[in-house]
Amino acid sequence: MGHVIEKLYPIRVEVRGIADAAGRAWRAPGRERDLVVQSLKAAAAATLAWAVSGWWLKDPVALMAPWVAVVLVQATVYRSLFKGLQQLVAIAVGTLLAAGAEALTGNTLIAVALVLPVVMLLSNWPRLGDQGIYGPTTALFTLTSAPVSSLTVSHRLLQAVLGAAIGIAVNALVLPPVHLRNVPENLSALARGTEETLASIAEGLTQEDWSGDTAAEWRRLTGRLRQRLDSLRSARLWSHESLRLNPSLPGKRHRKLPPLPDESEDQRWGSIVAQVDAVAATMIDIADENRTIPTPDRQPLHDYGRLLADLAAACKVRADLIRRPAASESARGELDEVLDAVERRHVALHKQLADERSVSPATVAVLGTLLIQAQNIWHDIAPDTWPRATQA
Repeated sequence: MGHVIEKLYPIRVEVRGIADAAGRAWRAPGRERDLVVQSLKAAAAATLAWAVSGWWLKDPVALMAPWVAVVLVQATVYRSLFKGLQQLVAIAVGTLLAAGAEALTGNTLIAVALVLPVVMLLSNWPRLGDQGIYGPTTALFTLTSAPVSSLTVSHRLLQAVLGAAIGIAVNALVLPPVHLRNVPENLSALARGTEETLASIAEGLTQEDWSGDTAAEWRRLTGRLRQRLDSLRSARLWSHESLRLNPSLPGKRHRKLPPLPDESEDQRWGSIVAQVDAVAATMIDIADENRTIPTPDRQPLHDYGRLLADLAAACKVRADLIRRPAASESARGELDEVLDAVERRHVALHKQLADERSVSPATVAVLGTLLIQAQNIWHDIAPDTWPRATQA
């Protein structure tokens, strides 16, 4: 019985994940609801394309229209247009080459053997992107689904154009997608992840038993930070693209959109992530018994951990300000207080390392590097208007 339950556990996790995603889509706007809307629009576009081509026009190759339409309901209007052009070129090339091979050879098998290598190579042409695969698939449909004639070829191409027009029109006119919330969400997640990573390192340094296993956890956290940074960059690109050629955003409405965090914030947190990664890498090297990096004295290392804890608290306040840009003065005052604590801790630790009588040379060498990295994090976290942001 226990063995059966163990096997069913992944299925239960998957079902729970689907249920949670459905709940989030129902409760509030977000990625899940965007996915539901896009899926329903794609289904509607395919249904409409089939109604026009198969039911109304009774075209013998009506499959092409819904096939193209369902694919061209993309995440942005611009992408629908761009992918539509790529797909139409791929379909036209596959159809015409297949028809030409059939006309020259008069044999379906020989035509398939001749055409597929060519269209498969063309499908990898960078200008066709991921739509290039429609070249060989269309060639196969052309050669195997019906007698090849000028009539079926022209119908296939016209149906592809019809499907593209319907798919693009549905995406552009029915709830055209605008992806603006993803940037602040990813930026806030990156700030919270940075806080979590710094807090974890700080906790480890203030304990006596941190080891290679602890360092491995830091490696995992910094790896997740880099993934979140990549997600932020992707979200920024999606937000810009969703505003291009979007018919729902003419003139005044475009100006009324909620403002995005400035791109300088992406650069700020990218720099912070790089420094946090450097701190974690140094600590991982110290924990590695096979490395020659000496272990610093415990007390300065504990003090450095407290400095990182203050930096983590500053990241937390920064993350709150990202989620609530119009935060009260109390929140900004809290950030100033945390940065004051960071400055005091940094100055005290710097003086401690400068006193050769209280610390070993190995501590000065290693902690000096770590202190510079922490100082860089501190200066990146500080607002541009903070009076001490440029002090050493």
